[in-house]
Amino acid sequence: MITSRAFAGRRYAVLGLARSGLATVEALVASGAGVTAWDEREEARDDAMALGADIGNPLEIDLVGFAGVVVSPGVPLNRHPIAAHAREAHVPVIGDIELFAEAEGDLPPHKTVGITGTNGKSTVTALVAHMLESAGVPTLMGGNIGLPILTREPLPEGGVYVLELSSYQIDLSHSLACDVALLTNLSPDHLDRYDGFAGYSASKARLFSLQHRDQVAIVAVDDDPSKMIASRINHRLHRVSGKDIDPVDQARWPALQGPHNAQNAVCAIAVCRVLGLNDEQIERGLATYKSLPHRMELVGEADGVRWFNDSKATNAASAAPALAAFPPAPDQRLHWIAGGQAKGDGLAACRPWFGHVKRAYLIGEAMETFAAEIGDACPVEKLGDLATAVKQAAAAAEPGDIVLLSPACASFDQYKDYEQRGDAFRAAVQALGA
Repeated sequence: MITSRAFAGRRYAVLGLARSGLATVEALVASGAGVTAWDEREEARDDAMALGADIGNPLEIDLVGFAGVVVSPGVPLNRHPIAAHAREAHVPVIGDIELFAEAEGDLPPHKTVGITGTNGKSTVTALVAHMLESAGVPTLMGGNIGLPILTREPLPEGGVYVLELSSYQIDLSHSLACDVALLTNLSPDHLDRYDGFAGYSASKARLFSLQHRDQVAIVAVDDDPSKMIASRINHRLHRVSGKDIDPVDQARWPALQGPHNAQNAVCAIAVCRVLGLNDEQIERGLATYKSLPHRMELVGEADGVRWFNDSKATNAASAAPALAAFPPAPDQRLHWIAGGQAKGDGLAACRPWFGHVKRAYLIGEAMETFAAEIGDACPVEKLGDLATAVKQAAAAAEPGDIVLLSPACASFDQYKDYEQRGDAFRAAVQALGA
């Protein structure tokens, strides 16, 4: 695991003992820190105590003198009382990414890449890591993807840590200075946690303000909010755009089709060029990359019909590129499964691509409102649940057609998360014999 002398002799509170919380407890204790940990679940408290932590609720103890309160990114700092309690004690509220940043001085010489954005950041993170690994560069992927970063063994000299960073993780970081920081795009999301879109944008922009002047910022300037952030960066900046990708080149990258993946590719290419990869290494990485689960993932093919799982598309802005990736053709028609728990942005971002859709199969809480938004742009079936939608799409699809789950909604009305929803879709497709 990653440990640091910087933590020795200091005391931390850890609130929330899921996977990253327990990893934090273990790393801090192994570094010689004192830890007071808490979770509502008794078994989680027992696990923390077995790792050497004291048990106590940070909301009920005196935090004066603590070096930090470590919380999960899921803790809403704009509403949770821990924020005010820590502020009264003059103790910072931090996350495990901040602890990683504080530990970097004890790690062998390395580079750190931070990747954020409303959409595409998971794909770009995985793509950068794959391209580096295929070029023989020691690489670890972490942050909002993969295993908690503190559980991993440190990289040897010359390694690269590639971190996917949500806005929440950036909020909880104060000393993270990425050698390369990237913004993929920016559109309204998570507005329940911020003072409107301006607050959310400011959170993303903080990643660049934490950098030093000799470090590199990369911004994809395909949307106006990202252009605005780029205009305010006053250190080394590379502007990129999905329009920079030649469609002839993109056709050689099987898992990177569609305009959204053109942007993902150009972002990853820019990062890897800064890190010293040559054109041959970059091309090999792009051509051999495999899609992440639930992100335009091909989960089945039978009778000439291909089934794509894009359950990660939890808002319209992330579903729109998936629709754009399948233009109508004589031998290709798109069947779209959408719906769930709407985030409030409706289907406006998808509207330019309604003409790509042969038929829409709507499910979940958003079913009626989505049907009204689509209107007569394409035929609509209101089916309620995913299993029924899969059966109806299977009955209607013909050889050459595409069936796409790209919900443009959160999953919480019917599933615990987008991953469970995507797994249910995959299982339903496989039950068809695809």
